[in-house]
Amino acid sequence: MKCQFSLTVTEGKRLIAKAIASLPEVRHALGEGLILLKGGTTVSALSEELCGQPLRISGRITPRGTVSSGAAEPVGAHSLLLRMGVPETADGRLADIGREMGPEDVCVCGANLIDIHGAAAMMAGKDLCGEPGSVIPVLQSEGVRCFVAAGLEKLSPVPLGNACTGAGRKVSSWSMGMSVGLVPIPGKVITEMDALSILGFPKMWLIGRGGISGAEGGSTFIVEDDRDENITALLRLIRDMKDTALSGVESSLKECITCGPNRRWHLGCVYGRNARFKEEIQ
Repeated sequence: MKCQFSLTVTEGKRLIAKAIASLPEVRHALGEGLILLKGGTTVSALSEELCGQPLRISGRITPRGTVSSGAAEPVGAHSLLLRMGVPETADGRLADIGREMGPEDVCVCGANLIDIHGAAAMMAGKDLCGEPGSVIPVLQSEGVRCFVAAGLEKLSPVPLGNACTGAGRKVSSWSMGMSVGLVPIPGKVITEMDALSILGFPKMWLIGRGGISGAEGGSTFIVEDDRDENITALLRLIRDMKDTALSGVESSLKECITCGPNRRWHLGCVYGRNARFKEEIQ
């Protein structure tokens, strides 16, 4: 029996979160080890699955470009540590946490770009990649099991190295939002297709990408399974994800409008101190 369904980007994030939460490595670390979650809307959905707590969202891409949170005061954890299932704020102490982690532990990070070879990278708008960007990419060297949660809307048609070579915080003289570089992230990339396989549906086809009326960036799939009850369970799961909200601490989902004193590391931003071509964009 085959069934066809479409997922929006937000629904795809929820599917990926459910799949990662079910992985044996994650279940083991949840009960007996450490799980480090680096803030992003997909990983925030995973945090909700594991402990019921959304994450604070920092950088994001909106129609205005690569912008940050507009919240006056940070609320909630951007990076969260689950120590045997108990949440702790990890912000400001990632290096110490990294030294504590090992092969029984798990780190999950999102990405801004992935390629067909399984490579992934996240954008960095802060100098020297900020705290997460300087710690998370090296955790695999400690034996930590790393996963990258990224939807198919992040898929690049060319190798990731091409983008990393062209990007850089200091290479653009003008930017819609903060100018960013790319930081490669090691780990197993989990997309919606991987999520379906993890959840017990390895026989699937991606038959469409994109859409309109809120389905922009979404994906359309066909899944086949011999047992009707399995298809029924999948359709119920999809039904429950329909129209779910974007995950993240609510106050942090509001984007910045202009660069203030706490955005001094943002380079090239036309909404801040960069007056070049300002009339053309506003």
